[in-house]
Amino acid sequence: MSIVVRDVREHELDSILELNNAAGPSILPLDAARLRRLHDTAEYFRVAERDEAMVGFLIGFGSGSGHDSSNYAWFGAHYPEFFYIDRIVVASRRRGGGVGRAFYADVQSYAEVRYPLLTCEVFVEHDNDPVRLFHGGFGFREVGQHVMPGTDLRASMLVKDMCSYPWVRDTYGGRLPDAPWLGRPRVPTDGSAGARA
Repeated sequence: MSIVVRDVREHELDSILELNNAAGPSILPLDAARLRRLHDTAEYFRVAERDEAMVGFLIGFGSGSGHDSSNYAWFGAHYPEFFYIDRIVVASRRRGGGVGRAFYADVQSYAEVRYPLLTCEVFVEHDNDPVRLFHGGFGFREVGQHVMPGTDLRASMLVKDMCSYPWVRDTYGGRLPDAPWLGRPRVPTDGSAGARA
């Protein structure tokens, strides 16, 4: 069956929390308050469905959002403009079935007309070679490593150039055309600064 990627619905947060905390050591656990904060401030928060069941989610933030992750801050100290994938989780029974690729195609389509770089991190620990290989195969490259405070976890900091961005910026400036396929950035519910149009 096909994979559908769509915006999150508020009533799905309990299911997302359960999915996140069942993901294993490669994903930091969340509590309900932290997930609510991510929901209220994320520029991009989408879920994937297969056979009408939720099978994963991806959360992202644009540069300048004030997101409080130390990994986000690392990218902010090195790059003036970027889109940061805070976390992606795919249900264990669905890994290897194309859900991750569907998410990355969707988030890249979103980011490439708004930001020059797509960024994320992968933990070096926990035998994450398949995850690192996935990102390398998707065009990411390591630009440094960062030890997360309070966790002693070392993260491989990855970036992917958005090759369409310079043309979009030069052609449209900061005002994208009103086209349905471009989608609109989420408006944070806490009143913080949202994404660029």
